[in-house]
Amino acid sequence: MGDLEKNSILIVDDEKLNLKVLLNILHTDYTIYTAKDGPTAIEMARENKPDLILLDIIMPEMTGYEVLTILKNGEDTRRVPVIFITGLDSKEEEEKGLAMEAADYIGKPFSPAIVKLRVRNQIQIVNQIRTIERLSRLDQLTGIPNRRSLDQQMVVDWGLSIREQLPLALLMMDVDKFKVYNDTYGHLQGDVVLQMVARTFAQALKRSGDFAARYGGEEFCVLLPNTDIEGALLIAEQIRKDVEDLIIPCSDGSTTKVTISIGAHSLIPTKEDSIPGLIEKADQALYAAKESGRNRVCRFTEGA
Repeated sequence: MGDLEKNSILIVDDEKLNLKVLLNILHTDYTIYTAKDGPTAIEMARENKPDLILLDIIMPEMTGYEVLTILKNGEDTRRVPVIFITGLDSKEEEEKGLAMEAADYIGKPFSPAIVKLRVRNQIQIVNQIRTIERLSRLDQLTGIPNRRSLDQQMVVDWGLSIREQLPLALLMMDVDKFKVYNDTYGHLQGDVVLQMVARTFAQALKRSGDFAARYGGEEFCVLLPNTDIEGALLIAEQIRKDVEDLIIPCSDGSTTKVTISIGAHSLIPTKEDSIPGLIEKADQALYAAKESGRNRVCRFTEGA
């Protein structure tokens, strides 16, 4: 979430006055959506994906409890925290809501200070979880996505390629003779190489859907949706050249160079194909690039 982007809240209450009061209390700090009944609230939660929902319990047509049940069973909405807003002053009702995984309660009539604090506390939790999840998907050394993140993205892109019958390309790449480099210059200098190689991807990958990740060790992957083999080879060659052109500084003031080998494969997947098969073929092409002299791009060739 960008620094200027506000967290969003969906307020659900059938009373206009309650909506107005809560809107006045919260609109300065948050993007606010409002709904006056359960069905509308469910639709808006799915569409707008708010960070928090303030949900009245007593509403005509559908109670807050019924709305919460549907939200908790929805793939897109189950993780959105819900604070019940209610005039009910009953321990049984509070226990029921918490048992249904409501995050908190705000009582009526509203105290602006209490509303702000309870909402702030839940939003802080949401943002902390989001930060932890984002960091868990990044490689700590290079700052680009890690293997776990790549695996998740491949499932998404694979499914889209099957549905739309579009090509999906994968580049597997490996820093040449990286062990020798580490042994010669030290592991800290090896880390510098990996960081600088990772930065070259931003220059070669122009589309928002292109996805680069550290696969492990000195190996990287680039996932290219809607890209045939000719397009994949062009991007791979650009990455290879960008790495070859790097001037890598050393702590003693000298500079070094490295190269990278890349294997490429692209296919329009069918139900008979698999993600492991795509990885294996790109990896075979990478092996061919290394065997034929390194610092080059090879495409997968059946039977080669």
